[in-house]
Amino acid sequence: MNDERRRAPRYQLIAQAEIVELRSGAKVSARTSDVSLVGCFMNSAHSFPEGTKVRLRLTRAEASFSSFGIVARLQPMGMGVSFAETEEEQSKTLRAWLVDASREVN
Repeated sequence: MNDERRRAPRYQLIAQAEIVELRSGAKVSARTSDVSLVGCFMNSAHSFPEGTKVRLRLTRAEASFSSFGIVARLQPMGMGVSFAETEEEQSKTLRAWLVDASREVN
């Protein structure tokens, strides 16, 4: 039995990402692997510490998704980011991507 409790289903979705640390303006390039309505995992050689407030931009095909976020966890190959303060139009883009990703699985 899996004891992990997620707030939203995750989907394998590859997108290019730029993460900017709000305080310093430092930038990290990454690529997503798992994405949900509430956050994503960023594969990157460089990460920000847990709790860091960031602005992120994901680009997939010719569309992009932008949101503020908080680094929720670190792993050797990247960081998990929780989305925060996402505008409704941006949420629509993310939902459309997740619908496409769910179809690819089935």
